[in-house]
Amino acid sequence: MAEKKPYYITTAIMYASGTPHIGNTYEAVLADSIARFKRYQGYDVFFQTGTDEHGQKIEEKALEAATTPKEYVDKVAGDIKNIWDFMDTSYDKFIRTTDADHEKQVQKIFKKMYENGDIYKGSYEGMYCTPCESFWTESQLVNGKCPDCGRDVHPAKEEAYFFKMSKYADRLIDHINKHPEFIQPVSRKNEMMNNFLLPGLQDLCVSRTSFKWGIPVDFDDRHVVYVWLDALSNYITGIGYDADGNSTEQYKKFWPADLHLIGKDIIRFHTIYWPIFLMSLGVPLPKQIFGHPWLLQGGEKMSKSRGNVIYAKDLVDLFGVDATRYFVLHEMPFDNDGIITWELVVERTNADLANTLGNLVNRTVSMSNKYFDGVVSSTGVTGPEDADLKAVATGALARVTEKMDVFRVADAISEIFAVFKRCNKYIDETMPWALAKDESKKDRLSEVLYNLTEAITIGASLLSSFLPRTADKILKQLNTTLRPIEDLGTFGLYPNGTKVTDKPEILFARLDWKEIEPKVKAIQEAQKAEYEAEQARIAKNLGKELPAPEASKPEAASAENDESRFIDIDPKAEITYDDFAKLQFRVGVIEKCEEVPKSKKLLCSQVRVGSKTLQIVSGIKKNYSPEQMVGKHVMVLTNLKPATLAGLTSEGMLLCAEDENGELALMTPEGFMPSGAEIC
Repeated sequence: MAEKKPYYITTAIMYASGTPHIGNTYEAVLADSIARFKRYQGYDVFFQTGTDEHGQKIEEKALEAATTPKEYVDKVAGDIKNIWDFMDTSYDKFIRTTDADHEKQVQKIFKKMYENGDIYKGSYEGMYCTPCESFWTESQLVNGKCPDCGRDVHPAKEEAYFFKMSKYADRLIDHINKHPEFIQPVSRKNEMMNNFLLPGLQDLCVSRTSFKWGIPVDFDDRHVVYVWLDALSNYITGIGYDADGNSTEQYKKFWPADLHLIGKDIIRFHTIYWPIFLMSLGVPLPKQIFGHPWLLQGGEKMSKSRGNVIYAKDLVDLFGVDATRYFVLHEMPFDNDGIITWELVVERTNADLANTLGNLVNRTVSMSNKYFDGVVSSTGVTGPEDADLKAVATGALARVTEKMDVFRVADAISEIFAVFKRCNKYIDETMPWALAKDESKKDRLSEVLYNLTEAITIGASLLSSFLPRTADKILKQLNTTLRPIEDLGTFGLYPNGTKVTDKPEILFARLDWKEIEPKVKAIQEAQKAEYEAEQARIAKNLGKELPAPEASKPEAASAENDESRFIDIDPKAEITYDDFAKLQFRVGVIEKCEEVPKSKKLLCSQVRVGSKTLQIVSGIKKNYSPEQMVGKHVMVLTNLKPATLAGLTSEGMLLCAEDENGELALMTPEGFMPSGAEIC
């Protein structure tokens, strides 16, 4: 047997400052699906994830919690690991940057860089962002805020060690130009080249003295190692790298990494700092770094105080592990941010999982039991409908592989579901219930059910990398096992005469939003209460007075809830009911929104209304950012004659209200209404 080809994949290690929301969890699930598919292809996969546990922010969080930094990160790291586990992520190693072997190697790495002449001692004065653990010059700030996270910065000055970034800049530029696959998607590569590398790199502060919770510089213990140098090194320390030259066989086997999978917000650290650190050490660069987009909550910033943070555990409690995995994997575009709302999860679960997949498996197993006592047999009695079903099923592997090779995971899943959709169409074409009424067509009926069972087996086998529990349930109901990947291109391998289960299990029950909504509200209220209790504990631990809740401030109440405010209206000419009946108003969901170039007022939105997507240009840029727009359920005038605005075709109108100051607010349904619902 030929030796398996190694494949090393990592996620960014999760910062241990709190419980990760579903957007953070998405990365671990995405990496898991890639790792599982590579294993299915026959690779010897090593999948590493973990937690980043040092830095000033952790020190402050521990102080707020009245505990030690180590006790604090022990708890948070345990919580993160538990989430990764119940989401069925099949990691091979969960590394913590407080692991003794990692800390020892980071000290060696720092010293080696220093001895190479790449690190020198100096002092730093600038604006510091504590959450990002980063210094910035005044010119780098955006509206006086951190350019990475948008939060407040504060002046800081301290003695520090610096890394000579410019020493390796030309070499890194050359590497990126010669390896266009190194940074993906291409938009991330262009951003790094044009915004950072080509304008020139400043030396990087790589130690701190203003706090203690970090790995000490062993030859100058007043300093602790910069948290990003510490964190990034996990990718090599976790597989046995030794700066003294005594690296393990595992390191020699798996490095360089095949893929660093990270969020787009930390692309600079991974594509500039990390490669330069490796160059200093004389270590080969990773083969590819993929900066995935974000998963946004309804186009709105997640906040515990608002109670709108969505956590994996809450999703799993309501929908199950695989429904949650399906949503985050399937709903994320390749290089644009995705949207998650509770309502959208219900919609997608019903449409794809309950209807397309669950109903298909249940019908097929039930018909086999009803007509043949569960025995599935191929009779060879073919029909004109068979060829296309077989072609779709046997061609799926090539299509899925093509998408997975470039990490278009959502598209790969769509290719798998194309098999299940084709099966449903095959049922409509062959009408097994009609065949069952004619005894002379019994053999044809048997062949139809065999073809369905075989196609579902192929689809379920492909699905196993993405929804492992569901795939396992399907294969058990069909009384078969995971089909080897090399056999997926052959139709007809399901063992003839196999008996399926006589008790088909409902894979995904249909959901009613009216039943889910109260549970969501309970989750949100509990979240708000927990946040308030947490703030009270922090205030008590720090000896501070707890600020009054926002709603209790009189100015907040009077500004927004004064019902005595009204606006006089200027009446327009009366219209008839016939005139009004010509207007078509529907509920739409904004799937994508962008600023219109060179326009101070216009946004261009892609609005899904039922099965149709309209492009609508609106003058609401003053009141809404593109990020706030995405995911909103809005009221749309859908039959407006198309017009051209700023060179773009606008195919409808978003309904807004406007106050006396010219402030706009989008009109949205009070309760949940699906895309396409008529406004009457």
